[in-house]
Amino acid sequence: MLNKLLIQGGTRLDGEIRISGAKNAVLPILAGTLLADGPTVIENVPHLHDVTTTVELLGCMGVQVVIDEKLSIEVDTSTIENHVAPYHLVKTMRSSILVLGPLLTRFGEAEVSLPGGCAIGSRPVNLHIKGLQDMGAEIEVVNGYIHARADRLKGARLVMDIVTVTGTENLMMAAALADGVTIIENAAREPEVVDLANYLNTMGAKIEGAGTDTITIEGVEKLTGTRYRVLPDRIETGTYLVAAAISGGRIKVKDTDPTLLDAVIDKLREAGAEVTCGDDWIELDMHGKRPKAVNIRTAPFPAFPTDMQAQFAALNTIAEGTSTIVETVFENRFMHVQELQRMGADIEVEGNTAIVRGVEGLTAAPVMATDLRASASLIMAGLVATGETEVQRIYHIDRGYEIIEEKLAQLGANIRRIPA
Repeated sequence: MLNKLLIQGGTRLDGEIRISGAKNAVLPILAGTLLADGPTVIENVPHLHDVTTTVELLGCMGVQVVIDEKLSIEVDTSTIENHVAPYHLVKTMRSSILVLGPLLTRFGEAEVSLPGGCAIGSRPVNLHIKGLQDMGAEIEVVNGYIHARADRLKGARLVMDIVTVTGTENLMMAAALADGVTIIENAAREPEVVDLANYLNTMGAKIEGAGTDTITIEGVEKLTGTRYRVLPDRIETGTYLVAAAISGGRIKVKDTDPTLLDAVIDKLREAGAEVTCGDDWIELDMHGKRPKAVNIRTAPFPAFPTDMQAQFAALNTIAEGTSTIVETVFENRFMHVQELQRMGADIEVEGNTAIVRGVEGLTAAPVMATDLRASASLIMAGLVATGETEVQRIYHIDRGYEIIEEKLAQLGANIRRIPA
């Protein structure tokens, strides 16, 4: 059923929330369970639409998946019947491509539909295909499906043309069971890549260098089942910190990892927030002040994350001063701007740069979410707008945020979900 969110703006957020497991870590790890000879238990799994889709994807291959109410998932691949990832599941979620490497390296064949997901620009899978071909796979793309075959992949030196997170993850998983040593150069350095490498190493993989731009994988004969806890979601953490900051409020986020958010915390301090951190918590207090405008330039980790750009765009709309936001990662990631303008934001887009002139306040309007992080920015704007904001097409937000309206309500927000 289609739902929408209604937000009555003007409440200053104040309170504590717990951060969920990371969407961008759990999806590759669930794909990685295909490599395990024996049952695997993944803990701290967020209840998200993308996780449900991934579980369905594993299920349609015959894999046995048991979901526990304590946020853990047990996966047993001994019942696998086919190696096909069909279009009707893959079209909704780009990360489905992550089953390609594990299926091919463990079972010698894979048939995976070309992916879909958020409409935020081209994220070509040619780097995944080229890397697997360099490792000896025979691949053809027919009728929208990638057909891949290999007796056993061979270790190779893979130089990525551009930094790609899913490309790095797919090839790292494929290399884990390959014959010989694989070196991935210009690898993605994101914490979620490190989490996947740590998970694979607990299964018996030999991976070094994750978190740097050169990852070395020594292939092994087999990987065994394991129990692994997914790292906390840094983007969810950042989103709630921005929500408190935009409202002039205070928040404590728990069960998170401040070391993953250096660039975001720096920008929040620049915006005038007082931020203190512990081992697994972050506290932010705006002391009721209006934020100051901050300039943003997105780039791969450890620089400022593209997945936090839309939230800071919302913050800048009501901030003191003028800011520029430069998007260098995806070419189509200002789709939230039009909707923010409907609420009275003063934003001008020139190519990959948005110039935001802070206004005193926003006014409520019906707005439409265009992608996952854009929908978060519209909710942020709704929190401070005068009147009742209606956010439609929130199925995007359910792909990446666990019960967002309940967590915001815990902080005092006047927000509710109703049928669209």
